[in-house]
Amino acid sequence: MLRDNRTESRAEPREDEDDVHPAEESREARPGFVGRLFQMRADKSRARIALGMVCFGALFAVIAGRLVMLGIEPDAESGPRRAASSEIGAVRPDILDRNGEILATDITMVSVFAEPRNIIDPDEATELLTAVFPDLDATKLRDELSTDRGFIWVKREITPRQQAEVHALGIPGVGFLPENKRVYPNGVAAAHVLGFANIDNVGIAGIEQWIDREGLVLTADEIAPGESPDLEPVRLALDLRVQHAMREELVAAVEKFSAIAAAGLVLDVRTGEIISLVSLPDFDPNVPTDALQADRINRINVGVYEMGSVMKAVTTAMALESGRFTINSVLDARGSLRFGRQSISDYRGENRPLTVPEVFIHSSNIGTARMALTLGADYQREFLRELGLMDRLRTELAESAAPLLPPRWGDVTTATVSFGHGIAVQPLSATMATAAMVNGGYLIPPTFLQRSEDDAQAIADQVISRETSEALRYVMRLNAEQGSARSASVAGFYIGGKTGTAEKVVNGRYDSNRRLNTFFAVAPADDPRYLFLTILDEPKALPETHGFATSGWNAAPTTGKIIERVAPMLDIPPRFDPPAAPFPTMARLGAWGTTR
Repeated sequence: MLRDNRTESRAEPREDEDDVHPAEESREARPGFVGRLFQMRADKSRARIALGMVCFGALFAVIAGRLVMLGIEPDAESGPRRAASSEIGAVRPDILDRNGEILATDITMVSVFAEPRNIIDPDEATELLTAVFPDLDATKLRDELSTDRGFIWVKREITPRQQAEVHALGIPGVGFLPENKRVYPNGVAAAHVLGFANIDNVGIAGIEQWIDREGLVLTADEIAPGESPDLEPVRLALDLRVQHAMREELVAAVEKFSAIAAAGLVLDVRTGEIISLVSLPDFDPNVPTDALQADRINRINVGVYEMGSVMKAVTTAMALESGRFTINSVLDARGSLRFGRQSISDYRGENRPLTVPEVFIHSSNIGTARMALTLGADYQREFLRELGLMDRLRTELAESAAPLLPPRWGDVTTATVSFGHGIAVQPLSATMATAAMVNGGYLIPPTFLQRSEDDAQAIADQVISRETSEALRYVMRLNAEQGSARSASVAGFYIGGKTGTAEKVVNGRYDSNRRLNTFFAVAPADDPRYLFLTILDEPKALPETHGFATSGWNAAPTTGKIIERVAPMLDIPPRFDPPAAPFPTMARLGAWGTTR
């Protein structure tokens, strides 16, 4: 009975049997602890997934932030490279002559750099680079590549072929940087005026240094990316045509007279513009190391010399301007002037009384000294100071020398300074003073830049009267007709001139065999426009000069050749008939001599 009841009980199905899943039936049948364990594991899996997502999100955020920082901030490794790029990215303005000819310009070059900290094998890199650049110091390069520095130069200013060869090497940590290189397409022409820029495109001397001082250079930081800078060119007063002609004539004179050096200058007496300046030996600014040689100085600006008898023009003007002398005054040139054991005599004395024009054309030391002694040392010093001969002359060129003045200024000094001994000045200062003697009496500071006549008059000082200036042109013209300047005469050009021969001081004593010869010429003499200066250092006598080596035999004829070549370039038309009344005041005063 009992068995039947159990059997019946198993056989009867549950009311919801069809709705129960076997797995659920099994899970419900499990003990309670095991169920809770499975639930805990499921919860932990979801937590781990969520934590992983958070970590990966943070990691990507850090990477993104770092990339942004690298994009907007320089890192320590690329800083030196960028600094070098900024330094060599300087852009300089072109330099042009007065006719627009290019004297200096920039071109783009490429240089090789290395980042040693990124060099994998310094020995291999050194071997490969020195194969392309055999002139490199292998030991020094290997030592530099073995450091942890961020930037070094390997080779500056390479050729396109060398760039291709280095590129083909594929050395990690080695690259290229563009830079601007200064070039001078005319080579030695105007070298002493232009100066030069160094390998970093920084002006070192001459007008190039003046450009830097004036702030006319653009650095890479001042140039917008992709912008092509358009700098206003620097226009000089120089005429490249005149420069070439003058240099050729001076080179020929140095060779002909075996001189050790030469120099020349053309100055516009109305504006103070320097039309040409040559100093030999010169140098090629494309090879600036040549400028370091001792004999490559700018003799016009940096040299200081006793200028000799060309200073008699200043003394003659001083005497006439003082009112103590007139163009017809007579001075005693008989015998020598004695100062104790010292004496002053004439090179080729007339040994007779001389008028002021005769003193000039015969270049009488005695007559010139008597003028200065009559006026006295104080008057002489003050007159020279007004002419700028007692101070350093300043121009656009930083290279400039101060005059060498005598420590004591007594009668002997007054006499010797009157004819160009005992005081040493730079030739450019002497040219400025002489220009004032012939241009109507206006002292105009010289300039290497273009300047109008109106601008020149605005800064000019009148140091002598127009009558005195006419008298100086008159005696200079007489000298070209009858005196030592005759060898400078050029048919068709009405010039005046003054020679100067100064014995050089060697070991504290004057050496009569070593001379500095100078010559000033004004053209045209009746209506002056240009002043020419020629200097020959230690020229030698020739058979055709009859054994003489003074200025009238070498510097004067050299100047004549220069004038003959460049006068057409300077718009000085030839005149084969002399002017009707070139010196009206002198004619009215009945001045000694006649002019043709």
